[in-house]
Amino acid sequence: MRIAILGAHKVGKTTLAEKLHETLSDYEFYSEPYFELQEMGFDFSEMPTADDYMIQLEHSLKQIVRSNRNAIFDRCSIDLLAYALAVDDKLNFSSIFNKIQNSIKEIDVFVFVPIEKPDRILCSASDLPELSYEVNDIIRELIDDFDLEVIEVNGNLSERLNQIQNKIEH
Repeated sequence: MRIAILGAHKVGKTTLAEKLHETLSDYEFYSEPYFELQEMGFDFSEMPTADDYMIQLEHSLKQIVRSNRNAIFDRCSIDLLAYALAVDDKLNFSSIFNKIQNSIKEIDVFVFVPIEKPDRILCSASDLPELSYEVNDIIRELIDDFDLEVIEVNGNLSERLNQIQNKIEH
C-alpha cells in the first residue's frame, strides 16, 4: 500500500515516516520533495515562495507515479498545496486540482500528524511557527475539501506508530 504522511513542519512527521519505514522495511521511502530537489541541484528561495512549493508539489506528483505499490511518502501534494496557499492566499490552484485529485487516488493511507496542544516539538521563531499553525489549519481544510479518510495520530512516537499499525491491520 502507499502511505502518505501529512503535516506541517516541526510536528515529528519525518521521524514518524522514517520509523514507519523501519517497521515496513520492504517499502520504498520517498523523502520530502524539498530534499530530493535540493539533491538534484534545485536552489530554493531563502524564504520559500508559492512557486517553490508548487515545484515541490509537482515533484510529489511524480514521486507517486514512479512509486511501487508499497511506498511511504514523507509529504505529499496535500501538504505542499497547504504551504503554497499559506504563503499566497490569492493562489489559484484550480489548474492543478484535477492532477492532485487523480494522484491522491493512488494513496491508500493518509496519516495526518497535527500540531498537538501542548505542542510536543517547540518551533523557534526562526522555524516560522505562525506558518506551521497556518499550514496545519489549511491541511485540515484540504482533508475535508478532498474528502480524504485520514488516520490522525497523536502522542509520542511509539503511540503514533501503534495508531498507524492498528489502522492498517484492520
